[in-house]
Amino acid sequence: MKNLQDLEVFAEVASTGSMSEAGRALRLSPAVISKSIRRLEEQLGVRLLQRTTRMVTLTETGRGFYERLLPVLAGMEEAEAFVEGHASAVRGRLRISAPTSFGRLHVAPHLAAFMNAHEGLEIELILSDSFVDIVADGFDLAIRIGNLADSTLVARKLAPVRRVLCASRGYVERHGAPGDLKALEGHLCLPAHNGEPWKLEGPEGPVTFRPVGRLATNSSEVVREAVLAGMGIALRSSWDIGPALATGDLVQVLPAYRSPENVGLFAVYASRSFLPAKVRLFIDFLAELYGPTPYWDRAIS
Repeated sequence: MKNLQDLEVFAEVASTGSMSEAGRALRLSPAVISKSIRRLEEQLGVRLLQRTTRMVTLTETGRGFYERLLPVLAGMEEAEAFVEGHASAVRGRLRISAPTSFGRLHVAPHLAAFMNAHEGLEIELILSDSFVDIVADGFDLAIRIGNLADSTLVARKLAPVRRVLCASRGYVERHGAPGDLKALEGHLCLPAHNGEPWKLEGPEGPVTFRPVGRLATNSSEVVREAVLAGMGIALRSSWDIGPALATGDLVQVLPAYRSPENVGLFAVYASRSFLPAKVRLFIDFLAELYGPTPYWDRAIS
């Protein structure tokens, strides 16, 4: 039987990629962290980590061990909560990945309420528009927006996502509004930060439109600022530009076209027999907070 603390130390080092960060998270000294890893490697008879002066990376064996260890540790935490009868009194750290803009606007402002209700819980919120590997990167869950492809992960829909074509009032006054999708080809457009074509549902059914414009960026927030500044027409989510629509700073164009119904906001987590209480409670919190008609859409209405 391996020392449980050694397993927890290894999992923390693997998820953070740093012995010093793992030590701070677990409140253990660097010497204890190093000794714990060395003891685990000796017991297993393999090298789990490659160490340099600047970073720590998993060996191939270490990565496989880490991926199989995570559900075991999560199951133990869930079992302890069940035995103690304190499933709502969660503790430990919850590691969350979320898209940059959505996380800043609609996750971060609500963390205080959730953490005040669960004082034994620590939260690490990582904002990134990159696609993260939940298991390999050590996340408990990820918030994702779009039409999810099939995977081994479990996804729970938190809310619908409504995307609309919009432009600033000043742009429309200068250039007019397109009367149909063909006319949109003659307008300056603001492509999505990932360069993908716009997939729309219209009167004729699903259509794909490839926007052309003078601005290219890797930032969704830059696209938002550009459409507000009158630089063109954009396809934006209502959670992102809801306040601007409500005030009239932005107006919808071609309102008959919008994003497909299967686009949504999802909480995604690893497939496990026992979902840790901290993950379940946070997902339930977000689902109740957003709901079938999210508050950002109610504000527009």
